[in-house]
Amino acid sequence: MKRPTAGAWRTATPDVRAAELVQRTLAQHGLAPAASQGNSAHSSDLIANALAQAGLVQTNGNRTARAPDPVPPGASFFRASHTGISGARAYRTYIPASAQKGAAGLVVMLHGCTQTPEDFAIGTGMNTHAERHRLIIIYPEQSRGANAQTCWNWFSKGDQGRGRGEPEIIAGLTSRVMKQHGIEPAQTFVAGLSAGAAMAVILGYAYPDIFGAVGAHSGLPLGAAQDVPSAFSAMAGQAANLARAPGPAPRTIILHGDADQTVHPLNGAAIARMAETSAQGTTTQFDRPGEAAGRRYHRSLTINEAGQSVSEHWTIQGLGHAWSGGEPGGSYTDPAGPDASAEMIRFFLDTAQKENLT
Repeated sequence: MKRPTAGAWRTATPDVRAAELVQRTLAQHGLAPAASQGNSAHSSDLIANALAQAGLVQTNGNRTARAPDPVPPGASFFRASHTGISGARAYRTYIPASAQKGAAGLVVMLHGCTQTPEDFAIGTGMNTHAERHRLIIIYPEQSRGANAQTCWNWFSKGDQGRGRGEPEIIAGLTSRVMKQHGIEPAQTFVAGLSAGAAMAVILGYAYPDIFGAVGAHSGLPLGAAQDVPSAFSAMAGQAANLARAPGPAPRTIILHGDADQTVHPLNGAAIARMAETSAQGTTTQFDRPGEAAGRRYHRSLTINEAGQSVSEHWTIQGLGHAWSGGEPGGSYTDPAGPDASAEMIRFFLDTAQKENLT
């Protein structure tokens, strides 16, 4: 996929003007038809479509809703909705049969652009892992009313902090499920892909009282963008001024393909760097190269004084913009490479075990 140049954005500031410039730039690079004169579409829709077409997701994404796969006897996968002060969102909850006598934790999974909760559940295989570990999984669903391509609005100033916007809604529905099942913050985690990963990082810093750890796959760091033009620059690995961490970093695991042409791998490195520099106490770094399912990877660990991992950064060779080790039935997955879902859960639950560094 060809990419528009970041420099084309610097003179566009109002939303409509920026959106029109997006469309023209896309058209010049063969990515979208040129915007017609007198286009009356709402600027947010233009922006959302432009972001998706320009590389926030690949163009082969499929938003078509599909029925969830059958669940094991005793398990449930149901739909609900939550309304907060910032609006409402639907979500799906998977309760494994293994958790009938109590859940060991809760994982919030934030899909990427054009995906659905059902699609994301299939592609990540997270429900299968939930059965093994007695985990409840929540899949919040972005609405088309909030973003025409169902991207989480990580690049919007109103959706980047505590007590407002999409973080407030997601944190609210998470708290609701936590209370229903008696799950503590130390056992509550949030993860995502692409735009979902960027929102997961925001949530980790904004709500340390809710989320015990963060998983970011092919995502972007906190403060990478404040509007549409800076979103394009950030995705290209040209984020100018990243936000300062508002507090101690959440425990964070990052996975990113070195062949990702949608969200530049420098973004994964930036997430890791912020987590490392804002970690409390003395830390030590270790490098662990390896190979899994046909792909080599480099794994960088940051360990605290107690010997626990506070961050992990996986750079996976040859992986594009896709969930590593994912299931072929979902979109934006690559079956090769380490199993991102398994590694995230291992990291999330590894709160008491020390990393074996021998």
